[in-house]
Amino acid sequence: MHLGPWTLLVIGGILEMVWALGFKYVKDDGPWIYQGGILVALVGSLWFLSSAMKHLPAGTAYAVWTGIGAVGVAVVGILFFKEPATLARLICLGLIVSGIIGLKLTA
Repeated sequence: MHLGPWTLLVIGGILEMVWALGFKYVKDDGPWIYQGGILVALVGSLWFLSSAMKHLPAGTAYAVWTGIGAVGVAVVGILFFKEPATLARLICLGLIVSGIIGLKLTA
């Protein structure tokens, strides 16, 4: 099955969320399987990003990948970890999303 570059990029961005959240919420002395999961997510995220970059401009791909991870981690933090959802923070996240959409539309 062939996945398009934007699909690869979204998968990579989701995996970026997994490893970033893992770094924050998994203890250093926790079960090794958790650290292994973070490593798998990290390697997978970079692999999907590099695969997408073969077909998309590097700047666009990297910005979208980073934006998906940043917004995703912030939203998960708000919804599940009681991180603040201030108006200013939500507006800034909205600006990142609008930038991602703009890059997709102009790629």
